[in-house]
Order: sequence, then structure tokens, then C-alpha cells
Amino acid sequence: MKYDLLTFIFVGLFITISTHSFAELRLESTPIQSGLLRGHIDQEEKVIYAGRQLTTTPDGTFIVGFGRDVEPQQPLIWIDSDGIRHSYKLSLKQRKYDIQKIDGISKRMMNPSEEDLRRIGQEAQQVAKARKTDSPLLNFQETFIWPVIGRISGIYGSQRILNGEPRRPHFGIDIAAPEGTPVKAPAGGVVSMAHEEMFFSGGTLIIDHGYGLSSSFLHLHKILVKVGDQVVQGEAIATVGATGRVTGPHLDWRINWFDQRLDPAFFVPPMAQEP
Repeated sequence: MKYDLLTFIFVGLFITISTHSFAELRLESTPIQSGLLRGHIDQEEKVIYAGRQLTTTPDGTFIVGFGRDVEPQQPLIWIDSDGIRHSYKLSLKQRKYDIQKIDGISKRMMNPSEEDLRRIGQEAQQVAKARKTDSPLLNFQETFIWPVIGRISGIYGSQRILNGEPRRPHFGIDIAAPEGTPVKAPAGGVVSMAHEEMFFSGGTLIIDHGYGLSSSFLHLHKILVKVGDQVVQGEAIATVGATGRVTGPHLDWRINWFDQRLDPAFFVPPMAQEP
């Protein structure tokens, strides 16, 4: 499933200041819920979003990610090379999401014990720590590829009803494939977390692509890399499994910008083929 993004130049951000004719903040994609916004500033300028000064590449590129349900009006602060502070409101395109019903989940997975809940909390802290990484890797600029080719069995943002009980939305894309199918790195990066058996997500792997952007791979059968390994796009990093809370073998692929959960469908072209 693919959502088209229109090339977007943010209007009204050209201003006259004393030291040079025009200063420019350029936003290169459409602000949208669950999407990634790319922008560009000149040297000695700064951009602040949600209290965070954004890291920029050597050529001035920065990225901002928006979660599933963020408010449609988002503040952005730009500080130009003269130190003048400019405040703007980004108008995000809003999205609608589907309902997905899944049955056959085990009783333990639906109602964890106190011991399980402690484990779940500890594992969530590990994931959160990995997703806080703000490295200078430039792999986020690559054109992403699908980590697995197969039937799309779950889409981002859908409200999930598990065994008849409403649950949290799904924050990834599920790709059904036989157990043991190779999972390839959708873009290069560094392995920031690898866990053989988490309670909900089973075999779990996180790759840092740089500047706060990361990919997570859930329900894996086997992990082929370790923390600290540098991987390149297309490299086999794991195999598809049926571990954790699942009803069958598949890959759950997720993308984060720090703690903001993004839709992987925005990063890849339509899937070329299915087995």
C-alpha cells in the first residue's frame, strides 16, 4: 500500500533581513500525520520542533517525524543566521485509519501476569533507549526498499480488535511470508538493539538510520546481526518468524523518528511482486 507525497514548498517563509537579501527555510515534502518531513536551512541557522533543536546534515538537511494522531497544527521555530526567531504553524494533512480484527491470540498474550508485565516494562525501556539515538549516520537519505516481499496482512494505523477486545492501533506494516524467509535491511545503518525473545514482539531488531530515524523488525525467527554491526541496504539481517504475540509467520516492520511512530509505506515504492 503506497501513499503519494506531493513535492511541497512552504510558502510565506521568505523574509528580508539586514545582512543578506533573503533568508530561506525550505520544506521539501508535505507535512502529514505519520509522515516524515524533510527540510533545509543554511549554515548557522537552527530549527526547533517540540522543544528539540534538530540536528542538520553538513548540507543543512533536517527531518521531522509526526505520529499517527498528532494535532494538525504543529509549531516549528526557525532561528536565522542573525539570531532572529521565527515561529510558524505547520498544517498537517490528516489521515483516516481502518479497523482490523484478529482472533486466535493466546490467553497469556491477551492478559499478561504481573511477572509478564514487569518483563514487558523492562523490554519497553530497552526499545525506548534504542530509539533515542541521534547519530550522524546519513542512511536516512537512502531510498528505502521493502525488507520482505509478500502479502500485506496488516497496515499502519489500523485500530486493532484482538479476540473481540479493542486494543491500541497497529504501528507497522505486516508482511506475511514463510518462516525462515530472509529479512533485508531497507536502508543502511547500525544495529542499535537485538533481542531474541521479547514478550509481545518476539525476536526484535532495531537499526539506526541516523538523525533519529530507525527501523524495527518484529516477530523474527533468527537474528543474523548483533548490536554495533554496520549493515548496508539489502543485507540479510534476520529471518521471518512467528514469535511473540502472533497468529502466524510474518514480519512486522516499523519506522520511528525518535518516539514518533511513522508509516513505513511512505518510505517505499509499491511492492513490485508477491510470491
